[in-house]
Amino acid sequence: MLRAAQAVHTRRRLGLLAAVATLAAACTYLSVGVGRSETRPPRGVNAVARLQRIDARTARYSAQAPLPVPPRLRVTAPVHATVSWTTVAQVRGQSAAWLAQRSGVTLMRFDQRLVHLTLHAGSSDGGTSGWAYGDRISPREIHLILAAFNGGFKLTYRDVGFTSGGHVAVALKAGLASIVTYTDGTTDIGAWRAGVPNTHKAIFSVLQNQRLLVDRGVAAASVSSCIIACWGETIGSRTSVARSGLGVTASGQLVWAAGEELRPAELASALIAAGAVRAIELDINPFWVAGYLYVHHPSGPSAVPVVPAQHGIAGELLEPSSRDFLAIVAN
Repeated sequence: MLRAAQAVHTRRRLGLLAAVATLAAACTYLSVGVGRSETRPPRGVNAVARLQRIDARTARYSAQAPLPVPPRLRVTAPVHATVSWTTVAQVRGQSAAWLAQRSGVTLMRFDQRLVHLTLHAGSSDGGTSGWAYGDRISPREIHLILAAFNGGFKLTYRDVGFTSGGHVAVALKAGLASIVTYTDGTTDIGAWRAGVPNTHKAIFSVLQNQRLLVDRGVAAASVSSCIIACWGETIGSRTSVARSGLGVTASGQLVWAAGEELRPAELASALIAAGAVRAIELDINPFWVAGYLYVHHPSGPSAVPVVPAQHGIAGELLEPSSRDFLAIVAN
């Protein structure tokens, strides 16, 4: 009997120990589970975190994505010009040409860091052969042309000179006002052998026409007292006729000026007001003074006249011209 009672007691103790062990294991499991549920973020917080990570990746991608490349050349002719400078051409997204109209004078200004000037020979003035730039805007310029305008007096006139690309139409003369373009693409204006050329640069072309209209920011003394004899014969010997000129500023920008009813003094004053420190008178009389901007389309450029009431040049310099002219082309 004693042994039977001891066996029963032993079984009860073992059962009690097993129950205690089971209860302890259950408590441990529950405490761990509760700890995990308390530290895990709610499902809504996880969604917000995922969105934040996506936004961060999108921001990094946007910062690394290349910006659109601006077109090499964009030309926009304003409907109405104003006295303030208006950007009319951009080269690789930077302003390269401006237009203004003041007191009957149309002005165009060009930044030589972005554009360069080319001197073209006409089919009569200079002939059609032997020239780097001939009697029309060339195929290599056609998609880069910003503007073009008349050149100087006929090459049969006194006090002119013309050379380009090593080919000479009229020999150059000391002291004449000269538009000098160098092989590096830059252009300067000055008196030949008394300011230009730069002896450290190779010359590509030179157009000479009379004496300087403006020098050191001051108009020539003869602009009011010697209009016909000093500044060109006019139709009907009128003193106020279509006139044009080209100047250079102290910073090297080029400024073209023209109007249908101008005296030499008015042309010089307009160029000086636009910043020109040296300037040359170009052609005069209504049949020869004209300037154009070239707006580009898939089919090619179209010419927009910039001088109100200008007579114009047949073919707008996109077709053969009998007279020399100057073009402004994007670098």
